[in-house]
Amino acid sequence: MKPPITSPLSRRSFLSTSTGALAGSAILSGVPLIGRAADNKTLKVALVGCGGRGSGAASQAISADPNVVLTAMGDVFSDRLEQSYQNLSKMHGDKVKVDPDHRFVGLDAIDKILATDIDVIILTTPPGFRPEHFEKSVNAGKHIFCEKPIATDAVGVRRFLAAAAESKKKGLGVQSGFCWRSHYAERETFKRIESGMIGEVRAAYGTYLGSTPWSKERKPEWTDLEYQLRNWIHMNWLSGDHLVEQAVHTVDKMLWAFGDAAPISCTGQGGRQQRVEDQFGNVFDHFTIVYEFPNAARGIIACRQQQGCASDVSDHILGTKGVVRQTSGRMNVIEAGTERWKFEGEKNDMYQTEHDEFFASIRAGKPFNFAEKLAHTTLVAIMGRMSAYTGQTVTWDQMLNSQENLQPQEALDFKMKLPIAPAPMPGRTKFV
Repeated sequence: MKPPITSPLSRRSFLSTSTGALAGSAILSGVPLIGRAADNKTLKVALVGCGGRGSGAASQAISADPNVVLTAMGDVFSDRLEQSYQNLSKMHGDKVKVDPDHRFVGLDAIDKILATDIDVIILTTPPGFRPEHFEKSVNAGKHIFCEKPIATDAVGVRRFLAAAAESKKKGLGVQSGFCWRSHYAERETFKRIESGMIGEVRAAYGTYLGSTPWSKERKPEWTDLEYQLRNWIHMNWLSGDHLVEQAVHTVDKMLWAFGDAAPISCTGQGGRQQRVEDQFGNVFDHFTIVYEFPNAARGIIACRQQQGCASDVSDHILGTKGVVRQTSGRMNVIEAGTERWKFEGEKNDMYQTEHDEFFASIRAGKPFNFAEKLAHTTLVAIMGRMSAYTGQTVTWDQMLNSQENLQPQEALDFKMKLPIAPAPMPGRTKFV
């Protein structure tokens, strides 16, 4: 019998450390962010993964500080890189200084980027690549903006965690892509939850009900790997499925409500009910997960990607003294007995704020490092997916020791044969 795998993601460690660390980021809101430190050197930024989210993150990084320039870009596909480069150049002019010999295409683009002179790297490729890319970026000594989630399986989470420990030793900054932590209304709401306004949190119910996302028809010249990379969102080895890739935001807010404690166990269900065609790869189109937390508290996550169905992205948190209602961040209301609070403060662009505060922390010589928080939420989401895939109740200890590895077991090559794995089937798919 294998000994248990040790991990910093214990229930106690996250309850005691994560909330305090994230509260530190909130201190910066409303404070002038640039020019607080004497060091005004030009910060050189690189982008790896030039899709929509990557291009947006690069734009926000460029806007976060007057002395930030984009100097390198990489993607597996030249068309995506070129489109991103053209769009960013139009928006930011001479702050985009990416010469042709610093635009890298291919599966090894990150290696070529890390060999250049950069200070900060933005990791926004499909999540299946994140553990390797994060590890390489830490080894190269770079500050990192890391989009969520950070892996698609437990093996990848542990690889990320090992690099996270090294990033802390090196004093590197790691900013999280969990953007709701940078939303002013959410911060104020959760500050009141943490202060006890609604008493002890007994239940949290979050939904992420959306429509069917894009899919790209296979072209005759595309190999197996190119087709899957072009449609990464529908391949569980690349995306982790939509519970892990998209609704992980809702999972993160559930964990925030419970003080970032780890769940004891979860029981989930889900399947492919509407999106059953080959174009949708091997992912589910709906999940419902019930997480058990200490003191018999419950967290419930419901997510769906189905065409023609009602949409809803909201969060409801029930405490012993009151309730919280949040609808896509637009309405934040707390009702506790006769007391009623509604957020009426400043509205902010949370995507921009996370970069503003990250670069300010680098300038101040005290860079944020939320790497373990990224790993924690990601693993909780994977835990829910694995429960739904297998039809079994899954414990936190099982997740910490899971051997599931969704990644191809041979080196990636565009000429390789790479059949799409069958979709999981609850009751038949085994927990690994």
